[in-house]
Amino acid sequence: MPGRDNPGGSQLSRRHLLLGGAVGLTAAGAAAAAVASRPEDHDAPTPPEALFGDDRVPFHGTHQAGVATPPPAHVAFVALDLLAQTDATALARLMRILTDDAVRLTQGRGALADTEPELATSPARLTVTFGFGPGFVERAGAAASPSWLRPLPAFGIDRLEDRWSGGDLLLQVCADDPLTVAHAVRMLLKDSRTFTSLRWSQRGFRRAHGTEPATATVRNLFGQVDGTVNPAPGTDDFERLVWSHGQVPWLEGGTSLVLRRIAMDLDRWDLVDRAGRESAVGRRLDTGAPLTGVAEHDEPDFDAKTPAGFPVIADYSHLRRARSDDPGQKILRRAYNYDDEPGTDDGVSRSGLLFAAYQADVDAQFVPIQRRLDELDLLNEWTTPIGSAVFAIPPGCQADGFVGDTLLA
Repeated sequence: MPGRDNPGGSQLSRRHLLLGGAVGLTAAGAAAAAVASRPEDHDAPTPPEALFGDDRVPFHGTHQAGVATPPPAHVAFVALDLLAQTDATALARLMRILTDDAVRLTQGRGALADTEPELATSPARLTVTFGFGPGFVERAGAAASPSWLRPLPAFGIDRLEDRWSGGDLLLQVCADDPLTVAHAVRMLLKDSRTFTSLRWSQRGFRRAHGTEPATATVRNLFGQVDGTVNPAPGTDDFERLVWSHGQVPWLEGGTSLVLRRIAMDLDRWDLVDRAGRESAVGRRLDTGAPLTGVAEHDEPDFDAKTPAGFPVIADYSHLRRARSDDPGQKILRRAYNYDDEPGTDDGVSRSGLLFAAYQADVDAQFVPIQRRLDELDLLNEWTTPIGSAVFAIPPGCQADGFVGDTLLA
């Protein structure tokens, strides 16, 4: 029998077995890896990511887009003042240029002389809406102007600042992508700079696209739903309450915009318990339901009393003060939040609401509501209007026209 140390013997040594096993395991692992790497054995390929950058909103039509359009996630409101030399003829030239820019940008094409056309290829539901202030209409030499096209009446709660108020020409630029908004604003400002100067610019945001169902009511930074009772586009109410009819010929099919910049004292709001917040608003914060209901769109019962005999929805609540028995006193709200950098004081935030209200007649619809809020609204303890502007939103245009051609043609 061959010895343990006989290299020519048939018996394998322990060392040979270990080495051989290691080599075998290595080879098996490599084979397994090779098999696993074969394309036919992979799982089904991951479906392509759903993108919304190509979503487009038509520009031409009876009404300007950006009013009845579902609000995208980002907005820039930009107010311009007309230069002294910009007369009615120049205004027509300006609006032709800006309309052409808006048509191209909203459809995913660069504006004329766009040095970064690649930034325009994803419009992401971009809309560009133009508004005319009192100075614009006067400079155009209009034979008639809506009676409400002027600064709002003074309200006791207002602490208005010039840097957020007024303006001759408004650019309202909305999209689901902030880069798209930034590029569109830059193109429009480049092409308007020989006619106008910048007065102010305000940026706002809502929930990102896809974060919530498209039908969800937006929330402001107080956490409350904002816009529950909005008229629905396509309904008789919307047609009657939002679009202008029979006021002045050039505004037929247009509307008005009241833009209010409302500072919100979130630091002091933090000190209020949930019951106090809901009492001030008149709605439950979690569901948005009125305090007398269970769902957001339930009709509030202003006659309901607590066991102690007090109104369930207090007379000082925002819901009660904003609601009127007059069915004509309704507006379309498209609110956006803003969040500026914190200041150097002890506060944590400098935030608020860009409250955009659209209605056929500012005096008949917006002003009565605002007067009631001014007189008695507990939310005034934490909100302060610091900016205000009123614009006429002219109707849309056809492919051979431009926005404002009903006034300037």
